[in-house]
Amino acid sequence: QVQLVESGGGLVQPGGSLKLSCAASGKIFSINDMGWYRQAPEKQRELVATITSSGLTAYTGTAEGRFTISRDNARNTVSLQMNSLKPEDTAVYYCYADQEEPAGPDSDYYYVMHYWGKGSLVTVSS
Repeated sequence: QVQLVESGGGLVQPGGSLKLSCAASGKIFSINDMGWYRQAPEKQRELVATITSSGLTAYTGTAEGRFTISRDNARNTVSLQMNSLKPEDTAVYYCYADQEEPAGPDSDYYYVMHYWGKGSLVTVSS
């Protein structure tokens, strides 16, 4: 099992910045993609940003141009730098990680597990 712990959330004024961080620990074999989802009140969970093990990034919606995702493979961490924050960015932000794992101790087969953090609340308000 892999555990993900987010940090860095809190209250920030519109136009301000926050940096979220997520640290992975546990039985780490090889983490593939990492990234962030968010869920605003009364809305579905949506992808914000993702980054591959080689550093390729992708953003969705209004995050592009304002947010920057990065990772440190040696430390098994992923971060999300959020600038020019808007009230619409208010949400619980969830870190995720995908890891390829063996199906058994001596198995020839592998599968991809999807892990989630417990979430970190970001509130953008004056």
